[in-house]
Amino acid sequence: MEGGARSDGGVPGRLPRAVYGNELFRLQTELVKLQEWVRAEGERLVVVFEGRDAAGKGGTIKRVTEHLNPRVARIVALPVPTERERTQWYFQRYVEQLPAAGEIVLFDRSWYNRAGVERVMGFCTPEEYQRFMHQCPVVERMLVEDGILLRKYWFSVSDAEQESRLRRRLDDPTRRWKLSAMDLESFTRWEAYSRAKDEMFTRTDIPEAPWYVVDSDDKRAARINMIAHLLSTVPYGEVEPPRLRLPPRPAPTGYRRPPRDLQRYVPDHAATLLPPR
Repeated sequence: MEGGARSDGGVPGRLPRAVYGNELFRLQTELVKLQEWVRAEGERLVVVFEGRDAAGKGGTIKRVTEHLNPRVARIVALPVPTERERTQWYFQRYVEQLPAAGEIVLFDRSWYNRAGVERVMGFCTPEEYQRFMHQCPVVERMLVEDGILLRKYWFSVSDAEQESRLRRRLDDPTRRWKLSAMDLESFTRWEAYSRAKDEMFTRTDIPEAPWYVVDSDDKRAARINMIAHLLSTVPYGEVEPPRLRLPPRPAPTGYRRPPRDLQRYVPDHAATLLPPR
């Protein structure tokens, strides 16, 4: 089974929350340094996140970008292609999202949709699939040759852990939106997705842009491992920040705020949560 057998949530063997929190903050501090290096050096970094539904991609992306500048690091999660986009070269709408100098782009699913969900669910023809498999390594070599730093991560989750996470989403109103009929349909095609992933690795795991597998049955460990690995593969250095100093506040010139009753304040909902005095 993909991902292997592990203990269930909360059972010893998972990364303790306190250890996770401390190391995550350290790594996020390094991600800020990486961001500043990318911006200062005019580098272009692309990180591809792939894996099964509920494998932990979204949570990891959230932790990667939590303290980054959205003007530098942005997430790309493209919707279903439009009728016009379906007539374009398959890679065209992804190429439009690639970074310019000083930018980081994180693909929450990418052009590899064609090798996975489109292949398994029959959303592309066999000819389109074979054309993708032929062109994908060529395109990625072109990106790397042009100077783009390309990193590809596959989040590997066991069938038992995936089922557990999907069931929790069904019962959680804050996460139910993550489930779709497509997700539930893919759940029934575990082996088909496994075969598609294996062939994808065989044909697109190239020296210029290799696949890196993240064991994600333990979400905390997966986040730590992926971020640490990403940092280890980029030769970033610390950039000296500009020296800034808060200037003194100018002396008052007679300004007076308008009366509160002339403005619309939101109700103080927070006050209703406190015990009566």
